[in-house]
This record gives sequence, structure tokens and C-alpha cells, in this order.
Amino acid sequence: MSKAYKASGVDIEAGYEAVNRIKSHVQSTMRKEVLGGLGGFGAAFDLSQLNMKKPVLVSGTDGVGTKLKLAIDNDKHDTIGIDAVAMCVNDILTTGAEPLYFLDYIATNKVNPETIENIVSGVSVACKETNCALIGGETAEMGEMYHEGEYDIAGFCVGAVEKDEYIDGSNVSENDVIIGITSSGIHSNGYSLVRNLIKTSGINLEDQFDDQHSYLDVFLEPTKLYVKPVLSVLNKVKVKAMSHITGGGFIENIPRAIPDNMDANIDVNTYKIPKIFKWLQEQGEIDATEMYNVFNMGIGFVLIVDQNDKDEVLNTLKEQNEEAYVIGEITKGSGNVNLSGVQL
Repeated sequence: MSKAYKASGVDIEAGYEAVNRIKSHVQSTMRKEVLGGLGGFGAAFDLSQLNMKKPVLVSGTDGVGTKLKLAIDNDKHDTIGIDAVAMCVNDILTTGAEPLYFLDYIATNKVNPETIENIVSGVSVACKETNCALIGGETAEMGEMYHEGEYDIAGFCVGAVEKDEYIDGSNVSENDVIIGITSSGIHSNGYSLVRNLIKTSGINLEDQFDDQHSYLDVFLEPTKLYVKPVLSVLNKVKVKAMSHITGGGFIENIPRAIPDNMDANIDVNTYKIPKIFKWLQEQGEIDATEMYNVFNMGIGFVLIVDQNDKDEVLNTLKEQNEEAYVIGEITKGSGNVNLSGVQL
């Protein structure tokens, strides 16, 4: 039967090898609350083991977008799994939830055990860093759906927060401070535009972008994981709202965190914009304001806090080796983001 299945385009033996290769990576992410092991029909997590009185579950799912094309075209797969985890855990973190477990789904033309291991190794690195168990997943071989060498990855995560500590932005008020934590680069959004600019620029991705990194290094730099530093802040300060700066940049994502009768006023001169965004803007001759509507522009995560708490937040983030800045304040308005100092 396996020979017939292989003849139709599915190699069961390669699938078995891939599972064996990833077992150690998966095991390295385990938490005490996880029940059972890899390979079951369902993944189980014992919520009763959490030190919470009224836990609220928060879930999120996401992918990596066309950043995958860069990884596939350049046969570099060890960081894309980090992106998949980061896009999910950073999202649910905005509610104050601690990520608990993660599941991945990889669909591919043909299972290449080494490639699958490289992808999952990145997933496990991110899961370990965020104390989020890689509790299960699925690898699907679908030769008729994907071209040779192609694959896609999507992730799903669940976190928990005490009901009384759930953050929804409803108590954001005038004169609150907006604190931005720096990004690691482009993260995982805007890559249809990025890839087009790479093509039209004519650059060689192996050439040096700066003294330490090639262009490929910069474009495949994984999305930063904000879980540890932000949870440290939450242990000390009552944060009113948070935003993960993903697709839509400042313009779309910050309004999701504030009431409709408030505006976010941001001075972009309060922090240094990474060189890669200036390169993208120049290559595409992109309007400066549009850049903030597509990319994170060097700020990957935003916290909104009371004026009296800003120093505590900044000090805590500094202790976590994070660069963070007061980038603006909240005023009465109509749910908009107002940018000042835009000079790209």
C-alpha cells in the first residue's frame, strides 16, 4: 500500500523520518502541564496546574506570508519557524496572556525530512524562549497543491490570563504614555513589496548590507519575541493597552488597542529608524507616511501606560536588554494615529 501511495505522490517513509527528526526539538519545549506525548490524535494541556483562579483562554493563529518565498528560494529554513511562533504569541500577548502551547501545520510538495527538521527547529527555539510548549502539529504532503520545493507553515497558539487582568484597552485615557519596543527588522509583514523591491533593485542577496550582515541575513531576520520582557513589565505595572505592530504598521495596529474617542500621537523622531527601512523607502520611492502604513518602522510592540508608570516600564525593559522609548501620548480624538516628524 505504501508503494502505491508513494507512486501517487506521498512518501510515508519520508514522513516517518521527519517525525523522528523533530521529536527531540518538540520534547525540548515541554511544560509540566502537557499531558501525553507527540503522536496522539489530540494534544492535551492541564489548566488546573496553572496558578490562576479565573483563567481566560486567549488564542491566535497566523502564518509568515511571502517571507517564505525568500526562505525557499534561498534554501534557508531554520528561522522561518521562529517567525511563525512570534506572529502568534506576540498577538495574544497584547491581552496580557501568557502563551501556553503552540501547534504548527506544514504543507509541502514533498516531505524533505531535513527541511522539516530545520523548520521545526526554529519553532522549538521560539517556543523555548517563550516557555510555550510545542504540543502538536501536522505535516501534509500535497504534491498537486504545491510546486516542487514549496511549502507553507501556519501556527496556532493558546495562552491564559486572569480574568481580572485581561487587557482590552478600554481604560486608556488622555495623557497616557505610548512606549515602543524596537523591532529586529522587517519581521513578517510587507514581503510582497519587499520581494518586488529586491527584484527591481538588482542586488545580490549574498552581498553585504552592512559590516555584519548580508542582504539575505537582514531580510530573513526573524520576528522578535516580546513575551519575556512584556510579562516582566506586567508583573510590575498595570498596562492599559498593547499592540503588536504587524501588517498595517502604526496606522492600522495602534488604533486596535485604544478607544474610539482617543488618538495616538506619535513623534517618530523619538527613536532611530533602522537602515533597512530607509533602503526600502528609497528603492521604491515610497511616500513616507505609507511606510508607516505597511511596515513596523523599527517599533515592533507598543505599550500604553499611565504617565506615573513610564519610568518603571522603561527600567524593566532595560533590565530585559530591550531598547524602548517613549514615542508618544494619548489625547482625545476619534481613534486615529497622528504622526509627527516624518522625514524619511
